[in-house]
Amino acid sequence: MNLIAKTTAAMLLAGAAVAGEVKPANVTFDDYGAVAESLSGTAGDPENGRALMIARSKGNCLACHQVSALDEAPFHGEVGPMLDGIGEYRTAEELRGIVANAKMMFDGTVMPAFYKTSGFVRPGDGYTGKGANEEDLTPILSAQEIEDVVAFLMTLQSS
Repeated sequence: MNLIAKTTAAMLLAGAAVAGEVKPANVTFDDYGAVAESLSGTAGDPENGRALMIARSKGNCLACHQVSALDEAPFHGEVGPMLDGIGEYRTAEELRGIVANAKMMFDGTVMPAFYKTSGFVRPGDGYTGKGANEEDLTPILSAQEIEDVVAFLMTLQSS
């Protein structure tokens, strides 16, 4: 392999490492709870984000939030703020931080951390009384799903 081929291969490998998925334990929140770096290294898909917002088995965002753009889905909640126009007054970095772990921005919020695997106060099965495993839990949303939800939220503009 010549020097140019070796250099190109090394650059491609380095780029792949940078663009890779950020694990939940390695997410870097700024002082205000925003996350600057993409969690997946891939742009979000707003259509998939829309589906995740509605999905009761995944994001289930409508259990707490109202979103006029999702009027076809039933039972919008009133616990969290209405999300209409949020793409105008929040940045993608802020939204990424809120969806990943809202408690980093809003101490005391009841919003779950969708990209957290450890450090829970009391994970376990309340119905059986059995404690949780010592292993990390699986995040509710994957890194790419977080990016997809953020991409959809950024489309929510009032104009």
